[in-house]
Amino acid sequence: MKKLGFLLAVTAVLLAACGGSGDTADSSDTTGTDAVKQEIAVSLSGELTTLDSAKYTDVNSSDMIGQLTEGLYRINQDNDPELALASEEPEVSEDGLTYTFKLRESNYSDGTPVKAEDFVYSFQTVVDPKNASTSSDRMDIFKNGREIRSGEKEVSELGVKALDDQTLQLELENPLPFLPQILTGTPFMPKQKEFAEKLGETYGTSEENFVGNGPFIIKGWNGNSTIWELEKNPEYWDKDNVKLDKIDVNVVKEIATGANLFEDQQLDYTLLADTYVQQYQDSDQAYFVSKAMVGYLSPNQKREVTGNVNVRKAILQAIDKEGFTKNILADGSTPLNGFVAKDFAKNPSTGEDFREENGDFLPYDVKAAQASWEKAKQELGKDEITLELLSADSALAKKTVEFVQGQLEENLPGLTINIRSIPLQNRLDLQNEGKFDLVFGTWTPDFADPIDFLNFYDSQSGLNTAGYDNPTYDAGLQDARTTLANDPDARWEDLLKMEKLLIEEDAAVLPLYQGATAYLKSDRLEGLQLFPFGRSVSFRTAYVTE
Repeated sequence: MKKLGFLLAVTAVLLAACGGSGDTADSSDTTGTDAVKQEIAVSLSGELTTLDSAKYTDVNSSDMIGQLTEGLYRINQDNDPELALASEEPEVSEDGLTYTFKLRESNYSDGTPVKAEDFVYSFQTVVDPKNASTSSDRMDIFKNGREIRSGEKEVSELGVKALDDQTLQLELENPLPFLPQILTGTPFMPKQKEFAEKLGETYGTSEENFVGNGPFIIKGWNGNSTIWELEKNPEYWDKDNVKLDKIDVNVVKEIATGANLFEDQQLDYTLLADTYVQQYQDSDQAYFVSKAMVGYLSPNQKREVTGNVNVRKAILQAIDKEGFTKNILADGSTPLNGFVAKDFAKNPSTGEDFREENGDFLPYDVKAAQASWEKAKQELGKDEITLELLSADSALAKKTVEFVQGQLEENLPGLTINIRSIPLQNRLDLQNEGKFDLVFGTWTPDFADPIDFLNFYDSQSGLNTAGYDNPTYDAGLQDARTTLANDPDARWEDLLKMEKLLIEEDAAVLPLYQGATAYLKSDRLEGLQLFPFGRSVSFRTAYVTE
């Protein structure tokens, strides 16, 4: 891996997405690793909220689920999908709507076999409206998925069937040439049906209440732990290509603490941010990788003040994103004036980048912001306004909301911002209950298509806690999923228009920056996988050298 390397070669990903690359990962040369103790220590920026693939809402939990489970496909070291629990490429019907997969023989960590019915059960729990999964819209790709999550059809009608223990059939709503990429996502992991049904709501809440089929098993996590271990899973089907025997995982919320532990050789991998990025800029152990993650503010449209479009436009244009990414983050992150990330998706005919083609929406402009702010105050009949800005209590989140607070109070006369930084799960709970004015969050898509960003604000999306509801926007997304699915150029134009409607007209989401992963890695750790979208990191192919 080279410093300042960028992984977002999305066009190549899409072209390769329909083909697997074999049964096992592309292995690096690990000559001599048998003589080296294959143990490392790593940090996470926050606690886990769940190990349930239907209930996760944060990157740390998604990453950990990815270490412990595996689906039909997985991501190889070239960031392309390759066969995992699918033993061979599926049989596809002529209309491109039915995929029939044969499963390889594999077990969960408790020794029970993985069956096709486990995939059916898992996907049904995600789409079932009674579970209120924020990933439920992911199941819209399957026949009847959207109707099921909206309560119009029964869960049993989802287009996912177990023809026998080793044969899984997927019926799609529309052809999806990049289906393998989608199926690597966390919501598409199998669940041991009998085990999960027995536990019910407690499934995924601790190591005792979880069983996986991936390269590692988790030890010492009780649901609230800040320290736990990952151990090599002896039941994993590809265990011969997993080199690490143990990974010590530590929750380290403060970047300074992580950097100090790394310098003391107590960590082999930890994230960087803030001034520490600059401090390690020239270090051979520092790496900077662009990714399709968006940092944004979400305004609650069900509240009087943040429900006002001029308030939202004023807030968005009052924040100096260039200054924030350059002076505060300083980790390779860049200002973003749209919700679809740069270097993520290309025009199917011209190859032009989506972000470049659609341009900048409501960029930093204090005069424009103040003009919108004065209109808003007149409409609301208020001269003094106080809003609460909610965030997680991670170092990054705190730095972000403090900067936003300063910008808004300086540039919008009469506005007071009160910050409330709390543990991530508490923040998510308040969001889901609609108990916020503004909330800071980040979003990383699961696959390389603009719709995976734009789906976030579909009125039926479990992620749309802001209450944005525009029938034109919903209809445009539905057209992109259905009637325009086989017309790439028309679909592209439709998605461009929907992003413009979302931000320039409605200011439904207030994008701040496109993120990057800055991290420290010890010289002895090789084979680490960092992903540009979806989950962020995998240790499956990692190993230790002398």
